[in-house]
Amino acid sequence: MPTPSELEMSRRNLLIGTASSVAIGAVPQAAKAQNSVTDVSAPAAVKPATAKVSFTVNGAVRELDVDTRTTLLDALREHLHLTGTKKGCDHGQCGACTVLVDGKPVRSCVTPVSAVSGAVETIEGLGTVDKLHPLQKAFIDEQACQCGYCGNGMVMSAKALLAANKNPSEADIRRALDGHLCRCASHNRIIRAVQRAAKEMQS
Repeated sequence: MPTPSELEMSRRNLLIGTASSVAIGAVPQAAKAQNSVTDVSAPAAVKPATAKVSFTVNGAVRELDVDTRTTLLDALREHLHLTGTKKGCDHGQCGACTVLVDGKPVRSCVTPVSAVSGAVETIEGLGTVDKLHPLQKAFIDEQACQCGYCGNGMVMSAKALLAANKNPSEADIRRALDGHLCRCASHNRIIRAVQRAAKEMQS
Protein backbone atom coordinates (compact mmCIF):
# COMPACT_ATOMS: atom_id res chain seq x y z
CA MET A 1 0.00 0.00 0.00
CA PRO A 2 1.51 3.40 -1.08
CA THR A 3 2.49 5.80 1.64
CA PRO A 4 0.90 9.30 1.85
CA SER A 5 4.08 10.87 0.45
CA GLU A 6 3.99 8.51 -2.55
CA LEU A 7 0.33 9.37 -3.18
CA GLU A 8 1.18 13.07 -3.09
CA MET A 9 3.99 12.57 -5.62
CA SER A 10 1.70 10.59 -7.94
CA ARG A 11 -0.95 13.31 -7.79
CA ARG A 12 1.68 15.98 -8.50
CA ASN A 13 2.98 14.02 -11.50
CA LEU A 14 -0.59 13.68 -12.80
CA LEU A 15 -1.14 17.43 -12.58
CA ILE A 16 2.18 18.21 -14.25
CA GLY A 17 1.46 15.74 -17.03
CA THR A 18 -2.03 17.15 -17.61
CA ALA A 19 -0.73 20.72 -17.71
CA SER A 20 1.98 19.73 -20.18
CA SER A 21 -0.56 18.04 -22.46
CA VAL A 22 -2.76 21.12 -22.43
CA ALA A 23 0.20 23.40 -23.20
CA ILE A 24 1.43 21.20 -26.03
CA GLY A 25 -2.06 21.02 -27.50
CA ALA A 26 -2.45 24.81 -27.30
CA VAL A 27 0.63 25.53 -29.44
CA PRO A 28 -0.86 24.27 -32.73
CA GLN A 29 -4.15 25.99 -31.92
CA ALA A 30 -2.35 29.31 -31.35
CA ALA A 31 -0.42 28.88 -34.58
CA LYS A 32 -3.65 28.07 -36.39
CA ALA A 33 -5.30 31.17 -34.92
CA GLN A 34 -2.31 33.26 -36.01
CA ASN A 35 -2.56 31.86 -39.52
CA SER A 36 -6.28 32.60 -39.55
CA VAL A 37 -5.59 36.26 -38.71
CA THR A 38 -3.05 36.39 -41.51
CA ASP A 39 -5.49 34.78 -43.93
CA VAL A 40 -8.14 37.46 -43.37
CA SER A 41 -5.75 40.40 -43.75
CA ALA A 42 -6.94 43.36 -45.85
CA PRO A 43 -6.41 42.97 -49.60
CA ALA A 44 -3.86 45.15 -51.36
CA ALA A 45 -5.04 48.67 -52.17
CA VAL A 46 -6.71 48.96 -55.56
CA LYS A 47 -5.20 51.58 -57.82
CA PRO A 48 -7.82 54.30 -58.49
CA ALA A 49 -9.22 54.60 -61.99
CA THR A 50 -7.97 57.51 -64.05
CA ALA A 51 -9.33 59.28 -67.09
CA LYS A 52 -8.11 61.79 -69.62
CA VAL A 53 -10.12 65.01 -69.61
CA SER A 54 -9.92 67.97 -71.94
CA PHE A 55 -11.61 71.31 -71.41
CA THR A 56 -11.06 75.02 -71.97
CA VAL A 57 -9.96 77.16 -69.04
CA ASN A 58 -9.71 80.92 -69.46
CA GLY A 59 -9.49 80.52 -73.23
CA ALA A 60 -6.82 77.80 -73.28
CA VAL A 61 -7.42 74.10 -73.91
CA ARG A 62 -6.10 72.03 -71.01
CA GLU A 63 -5.70 68.26 -70.95
CA LEU A 64 -5.30 66.27 -67.75
CA ASP A 65 -4.95 62.63 -66.73
CA VAL A 66 -6.69 62.50 -63.35
CA ASP A 67 -8.43 60.24 -60.86
CA THR A 68 -12.04 59.87 -62.00
CA ARG A 69 -13.15 61.19 -58.58
CA THR A 70 -11.34 64.53 -59.06
CA THR A 71 -13.54 67.61 -58.78
CA LEU A 72 -13.26 70.64 -61.02
CA LEU A 73 -12.01 72.60 -57.99
CA ASP A 74 -9.14 70.21 -57.33
CA ALA A 75 -8.28 70.05 -61.02
CA LEU A 76 -8.01 73.84 -61.10
CA ARG A 77 -6.08 74.22 -57.87
CA GLU A 78 -3.93 71.09 -57.66
CA HIS A 79 -3.30 70.31 -61.32
CA LEU A 80 -3.51 73.68 -63.09
CA HIS A 81 -2.34 75.78 -60.11
CA LEU A 82 -5.19 78.29 -60.53
CA THR A 83 -5.58 78.94 -56.82
CA GLY A 84 -7.85 81.99 -57.09
CA THR A 85 -10.79 79.59 -56.85
CA LYS A 86 -11.07 78.85 -53.14
CA LYS A 87 -11.96 75.70 -51.26
CA GLY A 88 -14.42 76.63 -48.53
CA CYS A 89 -16.98 74.15 -47.26
CA ASP A 90 -16.24 71.49 -49.92
CA HIS A 91 -19.98 70.73 -50.00
CA GLY A 92 -21.26 73.35 -52.47
CA GLN A 93 -22.80 75.46 -49.71
CA CYS A 94 -20.62 78.56 -49.28
CA GLY A 95 -19.92 79.71 -52.86
CA ALA A 96 -16.18 80.32 -52.42
CA CYS A 97 -15.38 77.83 -55.20
CA THR A 98 -17.70 79.38 -57.81
CA VAL A 99 -16.47 79.50 -61.40
CA LEU A 100 -18.30 80.01 -64.68
CA VAL A 101 -18.96 77.16 -67.09
CA ASP A 102 -20.30 78.46 -70.38
CA GLY A 103 -21.10 81.68 -68.53
CA LYS A 104 -23.13 80.03 -65.76
CA PRO A 105 -22.06 79.97 -62.09
CA VAL A 106 -21.03 76.49 -60.96
CA ARG A 107 -19.91 75.23 -57.56
CA SER A 108 -16.67 73.59 -58.62
CA CYS A 109 -16.15 71.65 -55.37
CA VAL A 110 -19.06 69.33 -56.17
CA THR A 111 -18.62 69.20 -59.95
CA PRO A 112 -16.64 66.21 -61.31
CA VAL A 113 -14.06 67.50 -63.76
CA SER A 114 -14.88 64.55 -66.01
CA ALA A 115 -18.40 65.99 -66.40
CA VAL A 116 -17.19 69.40 -67.63
CA SER A 117 -17.49 69.92 -71.35
CA GLY A 118 -18.00 73.68 -71.58
CA ALA A 119 -15.63 76.62 -71.31
CA VAL A 120 -14.48 77.31 -67.76
CA GLU A 121 -13.67 80.82 -66.55
CA THR A 122 -11.95 81.50 -63.25
CA ILE A 123 -11.02 84.72 -61.47
CA GLU A 124 -7.58 84.55 -63.13
CA GLY A 125 -9.24 84.99 -66.51
CA LEU A 126 -11.14 88.10 -65.52
CA GLY A 127 -8.48 90.77 -65.42
CA THR A 128 -4.85 91.51 -64.65
CA VAL A 129 -3.09 93.57 -62.02
CA ASP A 130 -2.49 96.25 -64.65
CA LYS A 131 -6.00 96.08 -66.07
CA LEU A 132 -8.62 95.01 -63.56
CA HIS A 133 -12.11 94.00 -64.58
CA PRO A 134 -14.69 96.63 -63.48
CA LEU A 135 -16.03 94.18 -60.90
CA GLN A 136 -12.60 93.61 -59.41
CA LYS A 137 -11.96 97.35 -59.26
CA ALA A 138 -15.37 98.03 -57.72
CA PHE A 139 -14.83 95.41 -55.02
CA ILE A 140 -11.57 97.15 -54.13
CA ASP A 141 -13.01 100.68 -54.27
CA GLU A 142 -15.99 99.74 -52.09
CA GLN A 143 -13.77 97.74 -49.71
CA ALA A 144 -16.16 94.89 -50.28
CA CYS A 145 -13.71 92.24 -49.13
CA GLN A 146 -11.94 92.03 -45.81
CA CYS A 147 -10.32 88.61 -45.68
CA GLY A 148 -10.99 88.20 -49.41
CA TYR A 149 -11.66 84.47 -49.22
CA CYS A 150 -15.25 84.61 -50.48
CA GLY A 151 -14.75 87.52 -52.87
CA ASN A 152 -13.57 85.67 -55.96
CA GLY A 153 -16.61 83.41 -56.02
CA MET A 154 -18.92 86.40 -55.60
CA VAL A 155 -17.18 88.29 -58.40
CA MET A 156 -17.73 85.34 -60.74
CA SER A 157 -21.44 85.10 -59.89
CA ALA A 158 -21.78 88.87 -60.28
CA LYS A 159 -20.13 88.66 -63.71
CA ALA A 160 -22.73 86.13 -64.82
CA LEU A 161 -25.47 88.40 -63.51
CA LEU A 162 -24.20 91.51 -65.33
CA ALA A 163 -23.80 89.55 -68.56
CA ALA A 164 -27.51 88.71 -68.42
CA ASN A 165 -28.78 91.91 -66.78
CA LYS A 166 -26.82 95.10 -67.35
CA ASN A 167 -28.89 97.14 -64.89
CA PRO A 168 -29.81 94.82 -62.01
CA SER A 169 -31.85 95.97 -59.04
CA GLU A 170 -30.66 95.37 -55.51
CA ALA A 171 -33.08 92.44 -55.32
CA ASP A 172 -31.56 91.00 -58.50
CA ILE A 173 -28.09 91.22 -57.00
CA ARG A 174 -29.20 89.61 -53.76
CA ARG A 175 -30.77 86.73 -55.68
CA ALA A 176 -27.64 86.24 -57.80
CA LEU A 177 -25.44 86.12 -54.69
CA ASP A 178 -27.83 84.00 -52.64
CA GLY A 179 -25.89 81.14 -51.09
CA HIS A 180 -22.58 82.99 -51.08
CA LEU A 181 -21.36 83.30 -47.50
CA CYS A 182 -19.22 86.25 -46.44
CA ARG A 183 -17.51 85.36 -43.20
CA CYS A 184 -16.66 89.03 -42.61
CA ALA A 185 -20.31 90.16 -43.01
CA SER A 186 -19.57 92.59 -45.85
CA HIS A 187 -22.71 91.81 -47.86
CA ASN A 188 -23.93 95.41 -48.07
CA ARG A 189 -20.59 96.63 -49.43
CA ILE A 190 -20.56 93.72 -51.89
CA ILE A 191 -23.96 94.79 -53.21
CA ARG A 192 -22.71 98.38 -53.61
CA ALA A 193 -19.67 97.07 -55.48
CA VAL A 194 -21.83 95.18 -57.97
CA GLN A 195 -24.03 98.26 -58.46
CA ARG A 196 -20.93 100.40 -59.02
CA ALA A 197 -19.49 97.95 -61.56
CA ALA A 198 -22.83 97.83 -63.40
CA LYS A 199 -22.83 101.62 -63.82
CA GLU A 200 -19.22 101.65 -64.96
CA MET A 201 -19.80 98.89 -67.50
CA GLN A 202 -22.75 100.84 -68.97
CA SER A 203 -20.75 104.03 -69.48
